[in-house]
Amino acid sequence: MINIKKELCIGCGACVKDCPGKAIKLVDGKADYIRNCIHCGHCVAICPVSAVSIPGYDMEDVEEYDKETFTVQPENFLHAVKFRRSIRNFKEKPIEREKLERILDAGRYTPTAKNMQECRFILIQERLEEFKELVWKEMPNVIENLKKDNPAYARAFELFYLKHEKNPQEDTFFFNTTSFLVIASENPLDGGLAAANIENMAVAEGAGALYSGYMMRVIQSGPVLKEWLGIKDIPVSCCMLLGYPAVTYKRTAPRKKRNVEWK
Repeated sequence: MINIKKELCIGCGACVKDCPGKAIKLVDGKADYIRNCIHCGHCVAICPVSAVSIPGYDMEDVEEYDKETFTVQPENFLHAVKFRRSIRNFKEKPIEREKLERILDAGRYTPTAKNMQECRFILIQERLEEFKELVWKEMPNVIENLKKDNPAYARAFELFYLKHEKNPQEDTFFFNTTSFLVIASENPLDGGLAAANIENMAVAEGAGALYSGYMMRVIQSGPVLKEWLGIKDIPVSCCMLLGYPAVTYKRTAPRKKRNVEWK
């Protein structure tokens, strides 16, 4: 349900016009919630007198708009995008809990299809060594499963496994990171969008990230791993290594020219 305080409502109709589900209308000059919706929160965000709330949601978490706080200068944002790097060399220092909470909140606030908000974030830090051991223990089963669905990946992981058997100290998939994040979602786009915001927030906190397509394949092909993570029946949409970079980049990297058609 959407709660509209009639004593506060001024009947401006802003929520009616902005509601994507047409779930609100003006009745006797006041906004009235007439049918179920996806609880996107547009009505809460647009109301000029804070007359709207959504029971069951944390309304204390809602912030008033402030231009200084909520505006990112376009040149600064583009520079941040250009300067990001995939980190493969991390410091031993783990990211602090309060920073990780803010980083994950960037994923929590990312838009999702139909506002389902069904992304699950599994952040492995304290039990990371336990998870790594399980990955290598399950690797033979992962390889056998991949032989049925994706032989090319099976061959690659066979080589990784042989390499690990010869030198178990080499951190093949994790690059000595202190935190490993798995995002699971029924809609892969939801998880991908959340991952992009999470990485941007991680960089803002002084950390860095590496997307791991290899670990996505490993986990998705390893039922025991999915059970350990608590996502047995949910697809893996992204895996990320998170930590403080042990390297310092001096400038942005070059890219090919834009491949854009203007029509």
